[in-house]
Amino acid sequence: MFGVAKKLRAAGVLGLNERNADFIMRLNPRRLYPRVDDKIITKELALQAGMAVPEMYGVIRNQGEVRRFGEIVANRESFVVKPAQGSGGDGILVVTGRSQRKRDSFRLSSGVRISEAEIKHHLSNIVGGQYSLSGNPDKALIEYCVHFDPTFAEVSYQGVPDIRIIVYLGYPVMAMVRLPTRASDGKANLHQGAVGAGVCLATGETLTGVLDNDLVDEHPDTGALISGLCIPHWDFIMESAARGYEVTGLGYLGVDTVIDREKGPLILEMNARPGLNIQIANCTGLACRIKRIDKIFNAGATPDERAQICRQEFPATR
Repeated sequence: MFGVAKKLRAAGVLGLNERNADFIMRLNPRRLYPRVDDKIITKELALQAGMAVPEMYGVIRNQGEVRRFGEIVANRESFVVKPAQGSGGDGILVVTGRSQRKRDSFRLSSGVRISEAEIKHHLSNIVGGQYSLSGNPDKALIEYCVHFDPTFAEVSYQGVPDIRIIVYLGYPVMAMVRLPTRASDGKANLHQGAVGAGVCLATGETLTGVLDNDLVDEHPDTGALISGLCIPHWDFIMESAARGYEVTGLGYLGVDTVIDREKGPLILEMNARPGLNIQIANCTGLACRIKRIDKIFNAGATPDERAQICRQEFPATR
């Protein structure tokens, strides 16, 4: 076992214990966690910084406000319901349409029909804390439903792909795009069965994919090749991720972006504890890239300059 650990370390792979002790605990003060753990706060901070986010239609803050749901979505054909302090995609409902004849009947991204009463019951569960990180009472967001860019049409199943970028001391050091599958129920979450595809920082082109820790070349549902896609607005996405450092104050974080076909890149959320499967998707370790940033770190560099440095420093090697 120790031999395997040494080989991984020699290859520059960042392990869970090292991530927690050397980076999360050291660079992410717990007093700043609410900035990313509460999606309402994250959205407000991003807006204050001039960053684009999905529009928020309303917030359900307690059980008494659940009855306001119908009023909030009265003229909405699509929307997303999510817990403010949820994680891993749990508790999220993606509504993509509603009946024109019976307005209290909605269609989820999976095609399943759901009633207004069922959504209100779900909202009640969210507010009660069923999906919150701490198990404490939570708030429910109702926000704009992103319509993904056609670039991802062949490599996504009933959901919106997102782009996760790991940012270290303001430098975007590694990226992947997470592609929804049938197994993930249309959600871009690797733990629920989505595919993660590495991304070349220099060009924004997708590389090999990872599914349940195994490398894959094709999307499991569509059969389309995962590699070779050029992500639109790549320079802007890299610069936005770099700005997450100033917005949150966190030295080690994940910034998640979606690309709407009309609105362009939108910051979806940020994460103080981003996972490590991104290394498998890129066939490259985080540790070696972090070590390089430590050598060239410039406290006075702007987000755009930091993004440009990483595009030059970390091109794909395959």
